[in-house]
Amino acid sequence: MITSLSIKNFALIDQLTIDFTSGLSIITGETGAGKSIILGALGLVLGKRADLSSLKNAEEKCVIEAHFEISKYNLKGFFEAHDLDYEEETIIRREILPSGKSRAFINDSPANLQELQELSLYLIDIHSQQQTQELSEEEVQFKIIDAIAANSFELGKYQEVLKHFKSEKTTLNALLKKQGEAIKEQEYNSFLLEELLAAKLSDGEQEQLEEDFERLNNVETIKEAIEKSILIANEDEIGALHHLKEIKTTLQRIAPFGTKYQELLERINSVLIEFDDISLELNQQAEMLLNDPEKLEYTNQKLQLIYTLQKKHQVKTVAELLSIQEQLDQSLVSIGNLETEIENLQESISNHESELNALAAIIHNKREAALPALTEKLTVILEKLGMPNVRFQITLTLGTTYFNNGKDALQFLFSANKGGDFGLLKKVASGGEMSRIMLAVKAILAQYSKLPTLIFDEIDTGVSGEIAIRMGEIMKQMSATMQVFAITHLPQIAAKGDSHFKVAKTTLGETTSSELRLLSVDERVLEIAQMLSGTAVSESALNHAKALLN
Repeated sequence: MITSLSIKNFALIDQLTIDFTSGLSIITGETGAGKSIILGALGLVLGKRADLSSLKNAEEKCVIEAHFEISKYNLKGFFEAHDLDYEEETIIRREILPSGKSRAFINDSPANLQELQELSLYLIDIHSQQQTQELSEEEVQFKIIDAIAANSFELGKYQEVLKHFKSEKTTLNALLKKQGEAIKEQEYNSFLLEELLAAKLSDGEQEQLEEDFERLNNVETIKEAIEKSILIANEDEIGALHHLKEIKTTLQRIAPFGTKYQELLERINSVLIEFDDISLELNQQAEMLLNDPEKLEYTNQKLQLIYTLQKKHQVKTVAELLSIQEQLDQSLVSIGNLETEIENLQESISNHESELNALAAIIHNKREAALPALTEKLTVILEKLGMPNVRFQITLTLGTTYFNNGKDALQFLFSANKGGDFGLLKKVASGGEMSRIMLAVKAILAQYSKLPTLIFDEIDTGVSGEIAIRMGEIMKQMSATMQVFAITHLPQIAAKGDSHFKVAKTTLGETTSSELRLLSVDERVLEIAQMLSGTAVSESALNHAKALLN
């Protein structure tokens, strides 16, 4: 429950600190006095977004701090999961700086808005007039039924599976599209791959073929040059080899006469050995050199094939062609892998679908089982609230569509009058009837939820007199197990409170401020009397106020 609220520099409030107790707390005040400001400040603590217009003084920061007693609500797990310090009296603080930046703290640990919003779900339910209108929406009606059916675990599991199911369906559609595109390209890619494979390319092959082509294409010129070189090297008496040997013999005679001559001898000897090896190589090349038109033609054809493939694939080397060949091969393999991936995904989707169907059936059955209790409880409470002939016709149909909360279609029909036709809430229920139905719903939900605090913001719209007294009694009963706040204009409801706060607006010079304060017993009598008769309080109004309070 909330134990205190401190507000500084927010809207019309300069500074305010107020303590709260358990039970039923009443908040009253004239229209425009600032009741919505209190709710707005509380909303900021619970994670709503803020802007600079919230600041009363734009040059100072706004600070809103709320204290909550949470020892009975098993929230240690939440704090551990979000790495926050757990305190039985938890303090949530929100600061809005003049720069427009906003900061939030939970027990002095920095927190983000999402964490505030998640924590608020365990702390406070603020019922607004808008919520009363939302009662006619199917999503809200399902939440009511599921709370009574205790479907929280099954819905959480269902939504988790549904998330995977939808994600896999999206992935499957993308893969099927990819597969369709791949199949269109497969035939052409297969042709390109077969063309490259048929070429039987190898890295470095082009350079060797080009060398072979030049040799075979110029065999006569090469042969003539080699034969002439052999002749010059080996011709008797005038050949180069003969002269080198002559030089060696001459140097051998003078080598003993100095190191320089010895070095020259060694060098000429090296030249002679190298030249002799060259001569031998020339003879070998001459023997190997053959005029081979068939090999020349093969070499030329292979080169032309390589050049054609390079031009086709816009590359310059055989290595690049081999890389393209590997890529094409992989693309064809990936299509096979794609088919396997699609099959595995389809199997997973089918398993998730079966799991969703099973969970949806459990959720449906639990809802069906809860409907009689919901209808009976609503009828009993609403009879007390002046609707003796109220009837509900709630039907669930298990369909085939996977909604976020199961597979059920819901028809929530209502009739307020005996013999009247059933109709949708938003079409046949009046404003006063909607207010009473919403209070009945909240009273029922309070029996099933462990929410510590519930705030009613003018839930009494459209009712008065004896009905208002009974609404107040229901709120009083609810406050036995939870902290309840009621913002009201009705004295009958105000009189039921354990404590009574008044919001008032004052003007001093050019400045207008709002304040919230706890009323004493006498002040409370006067406040209720004014709610009964207006500003001019009569003796009968005071007596009526005392009677209501007693």
